[in-house]
Amino acid sequence: MLNKKEGETPLESLEVFRAGHKELQKIKMTYAGRLDPMASGLLLILLGEETKKKEKYLKLDKEYEFEILFGFATDTYDVLGIPKVNNYELTITNYELRKEIKNNLKFFTGKFIQKYPIYSSKTVKGKPLFKYARGGEDVEIPTRDVYVKSLKFIKLRKINNKKLFENIEHRIKKVNGPASTREGKPTRGGDFRQEEILKIWRKKLEKENNFYIGSFKIKCSSGTYVRGIANSLGEKLNVPSLAFSIKRTKLGKYMI
Repeated sequence: MLNKKEGETPLESLEVFRAGHKELQKIKMTYAGRLDPMASGLLLILLGEETKKKEKYLKLDKEYEFEILFGFATDTYDVLGIPKVNNYELTITNYELRKEIKNNLKFFTGKFIQKYPIYSSKTVKGKPLFKYARGGEDVEIPTRDVYVKSLKFIKLRKINNKKLFENIEHRIKKVNGPASTREGKPTRGGDFRQEEILKIWRKKLEKENNFYIGSFKIKCSSGTYVRGIANSLGEKLNVPSLAFSIKRTKLGKYMI
């Protein structure tokens, strides 16, 4: 297993691992269970004959520690996305937000139906959803049944616009572009609209303001999108929200 870094794609993480183990160069290798570029944590690597059992590993339950930023929502449901709301003023108090969070977590525990994020690799008619989104094409977004064993609210903290932008800028710059290199080694990277997104975040966070970040822990079934829960919780509260950070801490019996 690997501890995938924030900013890496799973494939980049796998390639860095392969490059550091010359004895494994000719062995077939894959990963079981994607992590978005802005997510970090446990990435299970399968070698040799174990690659044939990938479907078994994909079904394992997962645990995450994650944060939700209240005050913004994006098209990707995380910070590596374009904010949907213009000039939103966060007027809810710390006490009111804590109360509303606790009252609404029940809608995201147990069995429920979750829509796939439009920016995801789920295929519809042979094409990933994110390609429909990039092309501005209409598509019926599929759903799936998920199960959340537990969802715990830990704490709520405040952050001002300046510190928030510094944090987002630092983290988005970790994401490689399509023709980048790391430590002299070529990586595949990807076009995640980084430059465009950073320009928009800079503009959105020019005005002095404060926002809230909530910390959570979740135990869930395979296929549960944590950033989808972050977005949907905000919709329940009528407060724009997104997954500020996600760290996978457990996959089946495997732990960091």
